[in-house]
Amino acid sequence: MQTSRFARRSIVALALGTLGAAVAPMAHAEGSYPERIVTIVVPFSPGGGTDIAARILATKLGEKFKQTFVVDNRTGAGGIVGAEAVAKAKPDGYTLLVGNVGTQAINQSLYPKMPYDADKAFAPISLFADLPFALVINPKVPAKTPKELVALAKAEPDKYTFASSGNGGSPHLTAEIFQQATGAKLRHVPYKGGGPAMADLMAGHVDMLFASILETSSYVKSGKLRALAVTSPARSPGMPEVPTLAEQGIANAESGSWVALLAPAGTPQPIIDKLSAAVKEVVSLPDVRDKLIAQGATPRGTTPAELQATIDADRDRYARVIKARNVHIE
Repeated sequence: MQTSRFARRSIVALALGTLGAAVAPMAHAEGSYPERIVTIVVPFSPGGGTDIAARILATKLGEKFKQTFVVDNRTGAGGIVGAEAVAKAKPDGYTLLVGNVGTQAINQSLYPKMPYDADKAFAPISLFADLPFALVINPKVPAKTPKELVALAKAEPDKYTFASSGNGGSPHLTAEIFQQATGAKLRHVPYKGGGPAMADLMAGHVDMLFASILETSSYVKSGKLRALAVTSPARSPGMPEVPTLAEQGIANAESGSWVALLAPAGTPQPIIDKLSAAVKEVVSLPDVRDKLIAQGATPRGTTPAELQATIDADRDRYARVIKARNVHIE
């Protein structure tokens, strides 16, 4: 009996020792993270608002951690290709995603089949910036305010056209929200990307467009477009002279996009917390704030829980808009 008890104690001690040996390197790895190159996947082409913000973030995280953070653009299917790559990556903190309202809150209601479970595939880290939109029109349209534009559209339903970067994208859904809030009836003209849509707006082939301040500010300043409003709850520091829709008496029409950092689900919480604190620190840097504002973004760092709440709220809202407005991918 005594020998048996001794044997059992030896087995338990050996098991605990083995467990401790396994846990200790893991804890060390999390504490010293990152120890090698970190890849940040951007599921869109270079040059857009999400990509620009991601590159600012990657540079500053690299400086903070004294490690290389590289941006990898993986485009396709409205951001699904890049998001899928991250969803299926090893959850060790070395493959991250810069997502936006489209990848995290809209696609789930647009695409009947997703290659990953959007509710379970990602661990939120932090928001990095809001990307408010501006309502811009061709100067030939005889409207100086959003209410004047609504009056024109109501007087002649479907006469006035709005461009978008494609069916189901956040610029398209922003226009649908605007119509829902005002009762205006506009005609949608989708393009394959924001560049062609902007070009046709300035040429007068379409009448209006909801697009990021990054894309519109230079054209507004040069007089090629007229900005009637911004879609954010407060005025944008990137276009401070332009009032919000709410300031001009149009309620329940707020919209826009945002940029956030996420990781594959299952990434250790200490790594998530370390990255979240780092993003909030980066967002507070004066040069980062200046760069983001110059690009039409509003700097904003959050906790993982706050980011998840933003995703959940937008997912619910856009799902209702997509259903009510019968929006679908052709």
